[in-house]
Amino acid sequence: MKILILGGYGVFGGRLAGLLADVPGIELLICGRRLEAASAFCAGYVGMPAVRALQVDRDRIEPVLAAERPDLLVDASGPFQEYGERPYRVIEACIAARIPYLDFADGADFVFGVARFDAQARAAGVYVLSGVSSFPVLTAAVVRRMARDMDIVTVEGGIAPSPHAGIGLNVMRAVVGYAGAPVKLRRNGAPGHGLGLAESRRFTVAVPGRVPLRNLHFSLVDVPDLQVLPLEYPGMTDIWIGAAPIPEALHRLLNLLVKARARFGLPSLAPLSRLFYTVLNLMKFGEHRGGMYVRATGTHAGREMVQSWHLLAEGDGGPYIPSMAVEAVVRKLLVGERPHDGARPATHALELADYERLFDGRSIFTGFRRDGPDASLYPDLLGTAFATLPGQVQALHAAAHARQWRGVAEVRRGTGLLSRLVGGVFGFPPAGADVAVSVAFAPERGGERWTRDFAGKRFSSWQRRGEGRNARLLVERFGLVDVALALVVEEDRLHLVARRWSCLGIPLPTALLPSGRTFETERDGRFVFDVEIAAPLVGLIAAYRGTLQADPA
Repeated sequence: MKILILGGYGVFGGRLAGLLADVPGIELLICGRRLEAASAFCAGYVGMPAVRALQVDRDRIEPVLAAERPDLLVDASGPFQEYGERPYRVIEACIAARIPYLDFADGADFVFGVARFDAQARAAGVYVLSGVSSFPVLTAAVVRRMARDMDIVTVEGGIAPSPHAGIGLNVMRAVVGYAGAPVKLRRNGAPGHGLGLAESRRFTVAVPGRVPLRNLHFSLVDVPDLQVLPLEYPGMTDIWIGAAPIPEALHRLLNLLVKARARFGLPSLAPLSRLFYTVLNLMKFGEHRGGMYVRATGTHAGREMVQSWHLLAEGDGGPYIPSMAVEAVVRKLLVGERPHDGARPATHALELADYERLFDGRSIFTGFRRDGPDASLYPDLLGTAFATLPGQVQALHAAAHARQWRGVAEVRRGTGLLSRLVGGVFGFPPAGADVAVSVAFAPERGGERWTRDFAGKRFSSWQRRGEGRNARLLVERFGLVDVALALVVEEDRLHLVARRWSCLGIPLPTALLPSGRTFETERDGRFVFDVEIAAPLVGLIAAYRGTLQADPA
C-alpha cells in the first residue's frame, strides 16, 4: 500500500508516519514544498515502512498523482482555511485520478463544504473524508456513545494541549486567522455565531481515579463539530468548543487583542501568527500533561441528564491523538475495512471503541462522569472509579449519614522544632503504638465533618467538594487552611494527592504545599489507612496508620 502524505514532514504528517512505524509492507511518500526538509525527515525516520521524499506543490499535484498512483492521499498540510479561490483543488485532483483522500482539516467551513463532491466521488468509486482528526471524529464518537442514554440537547467541549507539546506554525496561522471573526455555531436553538477566541469558559478535565488537570481557561475555536454535529441531533439547541493553550497569561492577552479587534474593527491578527507561535513554543513550563473533554446535557425519560467524558494524556502521548484517526483508518484499510464511497465530513469514520483500542497501552486515559445532586462526596468525586475500590473503602465512603468507625493505630510525630510546633497547632495526637482510635463522620454543609479521636486526643477537619479552580478535587479544611486533594485510584488503593492549598481563601505557594504518602485500602476485611503529612523546610509533621471497622452502634 502506497500512501502519499502532503505535509509529511510537518507536525501532523510526521506524527502519522511515526504512528505507522510498526506497519510492514507499506510505502510512505513524504511530500512537501521543500525537498530538503522531506529528505531530512526520511533520513531520520525509524520504522518498518519504506519512506521516500518528494517535492510536491499542492497547486500542481496532478502530475504527481499520475506518476505515483498512490493507494491513498493524506493531506496534512494546511491551514485549510487559507487555500484561496480553489480550496478543494487536491480533492478534485484525487477524484479525477480515482485516488481515495483523507485530510486533517480543522476549518469548519472547509470540512462542512466537502459534501458537495459526494456525487462525483461516488461516481469515481472513491471515498473522500475531511476532518479526520480529534475534531470532529473523536468528539462525534463520544457524543454518539452519550446519545445511547439520553436525547442530546447541548454539547460543550474543549482541548487542552500540554505546554510541552509544541504547536505547528500552520495551526497557529489558522487559529489566529479567525481570532475575533464570526464563528458559525448553534445557539438557543437556531443558527448563530460567536467570536473566535473572544468567548471563554473554565473547566476541569478529570478522568475518574486520575489526578485532574488544573482548572483551565478555554476559548471558542472554529472547528468542524460546530457545524456538523447539530445536523445529527435535531434536538440540539447549543454547541460550543474551546481550546486552552498554556500559559494562561498569554492566552488572556490574546483574548484582549481579539476583543479589541472585534470592538474597534481592527484588521486580522494573522500577521502576529509567527510571534505567538514562537512565544508559545518557548514558554514550555508546567506539567507535561494534556487533556480533552466533552460535556452534554439532555433528557432521559423526561428527566434532565448531564454527562461528561474526560481524556487525560500524560507526557508525550497527547500530541499524537490528532493523528490517530487517520492511523486507525489506515489500519482498517490494511485488514479490508474500507469506508464507503462518497465525500463527507469524517464524523462517522470511527467509533469510541476504535479510539479505546488505540489508547490502550499508551499513557492516555479516558472516562465518563454523570453529574447528579444525590451522590455522596467520594462517589461523586471518583465517578466510575469508585466501584473499583476495595469493599471496605467503599463502605466507609458510600454513606451520607452520620456514622462512626473504630480501630487501632500507630502514630509518629516529627521531632524538629517546626514540625512539633505545626503539629501542635493542628492538634495532631502524640506518638504511640496500639492507640485506640475512632472516627466520627457527620454531614455538614454539603460535605462531611471528620472527627478523629486517638485515645482521647481529638482533632477534626471538614471535607467538601471543590469549586472553581478546585473543581473535581476534595477540599479538606484544617482550621484556617484548606488543602485541595486529588483522589487517585491505583490498583487496590485510594491515594490522596495534595494539589493546592490556601489560608482564608488566599492561595499559598505550591512550593511549600504539604505532601506525603496517604492512601486507603483493605486488608483482612478491615479498612486500612496510612496517612503521612510532611512539608518542605519542616519535614515530617505527623503520620498515622491503622485499621478501622464500622461501629454497629
